[in-house]
Formats: sequence, structure tokens, C-alpha cells
Amino acid sequence: MDRLKDKVALISGGARGQGAAEARLFASEGARVVIGDVLDADAAAKEINSKVGVRAVAAVHLDVTRAADWRAAVDACRREFGGLDILVNNAGVFNTTGLEETSEELWDTIVNINQKGVWLGMKFAIPAMRERGGGSIINISSVAGLTGSAGSTAYHGTKGAVRLLTKAAAVQYGPEKIRVNSVHPGIIATQMIDIIPKEQRQRFTAFVPLRREGTAEDVAKVVLFLASDDASYVTGAEFVVDGGLTAT
Repeated sequence: MDRLKDKVALISGGARGQGAAEARLFASEGARVVIGDVLDADAAAKEINSKVGVRAVAAVHLDVTRAADWRAAVDACRREFGGLDILVNNAGVFNTTGLEETSEELWDTIVNINQKGVWLGMKFAIPAMRERGGGSIINISSVAGLTGSAGSTAYHGTKGAVRLLTKAAAVQYGPEKIRVNSVHPGIIATQMIDIIPKEQRQRFTAFVPLRREGTAEDVAKVVLFLASDDASYVTGAEFVVDGGLTAT
């Protein structure tokens, strides 16, 4: 239960879904966690603190497209818990719009959140990790960053970019003992995919070798491994959590 003892983590998009699951698991493993979100994350922080019995989690407002918000979130990690060891770039938005139907405004919105947000998170977290002598960054991509589909053009573009941003950062910061890896979830039962009609989700799931949708906890357990010292020789890698979907 102490895989992250004495570690401090910052998780974007931590108010619900995968981010909240990661925060719960990290806190149960001894970490101190700052969760940032454009949504109110206070309830999630209060629920986790009540469960673990100590003040393990603090919440901050974080619009991942704004450098000032990232700066403030990293400062909160230093102020509340003494530094920063782990960043989970979890925040993201999903959209199913095809290439020609995607407006310039929609394209910019998705790129700013899913791609620019990951870059800004790393930009501001790395100096704080340098102060601690190293760290671990986990960027949440998607199976959409590995394969194509008949829609979701901007989403595919951003998640593919996250995959290679991860590898570029891993090469640049490996000598400073900062590890950077990407996680590629498949069909995960969170609010994000509620825009997909139920019948379509059932058709997707029929192609998954494990014949079920994943859970936020399925993803969080892989993120925990990458955040922990168990993954001390793992960097620049991609971890697929999709029930075997991309193997078909």
C-alpha cells in the first residue's frame, strides 16, 4: 500500500472519470495529490481524504490550455506538499466529427485541450521535477493515437501527437531521470464516451476480445505502475489498455 509513499502527484482532469480514479488509487498508495480541473474538484478531494483518513488530496482550478493555470497548479504542489514527482496529463475531450465536418473553431478547441494542454503540463512540471532529482510523467493518449477510424479526426490527430510528444520528452529528459510514457485506453466506461449511442457502443464492444468496456480503474492501475519506482527503467513507451481491441 506504499508504492507512492513520499511522492507528490499532479493529475489534470481529476474531478471525475479516469482522473478521479487515479487520484483515489494514488492516495491509497501513499501519495499526496493535487487534482486540477475546469470542473469543481473539491468534492472529489473531500471524498478521497475522508476515505484515506488524512489530507492527501488538494484541489485547484486548472484550465489546461492556460499557462498561468499550470504555473499555479505546480506552485500548489510545492506549497501544499513540498514539490512534484509525478504528472498525469489526463484531461482531454472527445469528439466524433469527421474531417470535412470539423470546423476550424472545433479543431482549435480539441487541439488546445488535448495537445497543447499536454505540452504545457510537461513544460511547467519538469522544472519542479528537476528540483526533486527526477520524476515520472504519464500522458494519457488513446487507441485513437495508434489507429484510424471513420471519424473523430481532430481527436485522432491530437492523440497521435501526444504519443510522439511523449517520446520526444522521454529522449530529452531521460538523462535527468525524468521518465515519460503514454497510456492508450480503448473503450472506457466514463462520462467522456456518453456521446456515443448505446447501440454503437455495444457494436464496438463486440470487437473487443475481452468482450467488455474497460473501467477507469483498469487504466488507473497501469498509470500507478508507471508512476511508481516499479517502472524505473521504463520511458518513452506506450501502454495499451484496450481489452485487446488494437490486436484485432
